Amino acid sequence: MKVILSGCLLAAFSAMLAGCNTAEPAPAVAAQTVQARVVQSRQEQAPAIVRSTGTLHARESTIVSAQVVGRIEQVLVREGDNVRAGQTLAVLDDATLRASSHQAEAGLAAAQSQQAAAQTDANLAASTLERYKQLQAQKSVSPQELDEVTRRAEASAERVEALRAQVEAAKAQDSGARSMLGYTRLSAPFAGVVTARLADPGTLASPGVPLLQVDSAGPLQLQVTVDQSAIGSVRQGMKVPVSIDGAPTANLTGTVAEIVPAANPASHSFMVKIDIASAEKLRAGMYGSAGFATGTRQSILIPRSAVVMRGSLACAYVLDNNGIAQLRYLTLGAPQENNVEVLSGISAGEKLVDDPADRDLAGKRIEAQP
Repeated sequence: MKVILSGCLLAAFSAMLAGCNTAEPAPAVAAQTVQARVVQSRQEQAPAIVRSTGTLHARESTIVSAQVVGRIEQVLVREGDNVRAGQTLAVLDDATLRASSHQAEAGLAAAQSQQAAAQTDANLAASTLERYKQLQAQKSVSPQELDEVTRRAEASAERVEALRAQVEAAKAQDSGARSMLGYTRLSAPFAGVVTARLADPGTLASPGVPLLQVDSAGPLQLQVTVDQSAIGSVRQGMKVPVSIDGAPTANLTGTVAEIVPAANPASHSFMVKIDIASAEKLRAGMYGSAGFATGTRQSILIPRSAVVMRGSLACAYVLDNNGIAQLRYLTLGAPQENNVEVLSGISAGEKLVDDPADRDLAGKRIEAQP
């Protein structure tokens, strides 16, 4: 009896298990279908670009400093002032140098007066010598008298030459004093803008101590450092793309104006100067970069309209084999007209949603619009 009961229980339990195993699975939820334009990534040859960074500089820049020691009386300009060539920028106290100039003028005048008197004496001595020579031919004067007159004429001529040398020395001294006096007025060497004012009235100016900085007006130069591995691809006169941070025009074109022939021994890089056409709001000191083509390489391009920004991250909706969109994060390279290079995140030949705007398409089936 016990055995029969156990068998019945076992049969009932087995029936229960069989009923559970034969239950039908829940139907899968179908993906929502959305119509959108579909584009495809493609692989192309692209230039291999080496980017170098640097700073904008004026094509000409000068530090204005005094050439004589003197107290600054006036500084006539401030930072940002436009100046013309030859315009007076600062004035030094010239009392001492003016006195030296007056003294040199007086010395020159005295030397010229002495020269004039000596020349008169020399002319008289020469005339006397000529008369004595005529009288000596007539046996009217003794040889001793003729010798005395000759020596006086020679001495007068020598004195004239000595005073002529003194006059030349006085002229040089007077010219030097005038030049030193002119150094008390500091002027702009070329037209430009004052970019630094480093001294104020009352300061003692000394030779070589910077007082003002003036940058030339007009186009600027981007000075970048190029590694020695890439300098062989840089040529004078070549056009290069330039980007300046903060410039209203993000992409500019510059021309290589100069390649400094010697490398920096510490960084093994070369200075390259790039001329940039005038552009609004470009200022010396701004940071920028330039791209130098060193060859070609394989790159993957997608339309810029397919890129979705999620904060500061670039993404794209990529379709799998079933046409389901998945949001994929990308690493982008340089833009090229209407396309952008993808450094990682997408392979060549993959399909993407074009111009997704603000729609959330992740997990949705994409039906390509005709």
